Amino acid sequence: MTTTVSNGNGTDVVSLLKKTKPPALKKLASWKDENEFDGTGNPKTPRTSTTPGKTPGHENCTFHHDLELDHKPPTREALLPDMTDSYKMLLSALGENPERQGLLKTPERAAKAMLFFTKGYDQTLTDVLNDAVFDEDHDEMVVVKDIEMFSMCEHHLVPFYGKVSIGYLPKNKILGLSKLARIVEMFSRRLQVQERLTKQIAVAVTQAIQPAGVAVVIEGV
Repeated sequence: MTTTVSNGNGTDVVSLLKKTKPPALKKLASWKDENEFDGTGNPKTPRTSTTPGKTPGHENCTFHHDLELDHKPPTREALLPDMTDSYKMLLSALGENPERQGLLKTPERAAKAMLFFTKGYDQTLTDVLNDAVFDEDHDEMVVVKDIEMFSMCEHHLVPFYGKVSIGYLPKNKILGLSKLARIVEMFSRRLQVQERLTKQIAVAVTQAIQPAGVAVVIEGV
C-alpha cells in the first residue's frame, strides 16, 4: 500500500521531508567508552577520577541502586562538558538554535541543574551520618514528620516532590534528628521511583542504628 501526501501546490511533501531530513546526531565521547561492562550493563571498573587505570572487583556492583556506592562518578567539573554538549544536541533536535542569545548559556545551566538534582549519587550513608549515632537507653518511638523531598522521576526525567515522615523504635541507639532529613535528601537527589525511595530510606535507617522497627511514609505529587 502506498500513500502520497501533497501540500496542495503540487509538491510531494513526503519527498520533500526525505530531502530535508536532518543529519544524524553525532555520538559524544563518554566515560562509558573507556570502561568495560558486564552483561547487565553495570560497569566492571570504578567511575572515579582518582583511581588510575582499570580496577577489577566491581563485577557485582549494582551501580546507582545500592545504598552506599562502591565508586563515585568523576568530579562534577569533569561531567559538565559532555552534559553541556548533550543539551546542545537536544535543543538542536527540537528545532531550536542553541546559538541564539536566549539559549546561548542554557545547555551549561541545564547541565549544572541536572548535576544538582542528582547530587545524591556522590554521597554515601557514612557521609551523611557523620558519626551522629548515639548510645541511648530509650525505647519510645521517635517520629520526624513532613521532611521536604524533591526528586526526579527516572521514567520521564521530570520532578516529583512531597513530604516524608519517618518513625523508628530505638534499640539502644538513636540518630541525630537532622540526619533523617539528610538521608531523605541523599536518596531523593537521584533518579528515582517513589516505591524504591521509600524502601531505601527505611533500609538506611535500619543499617544506621538497627532499630526494633522503622516506618517510612512518602506523600508525593
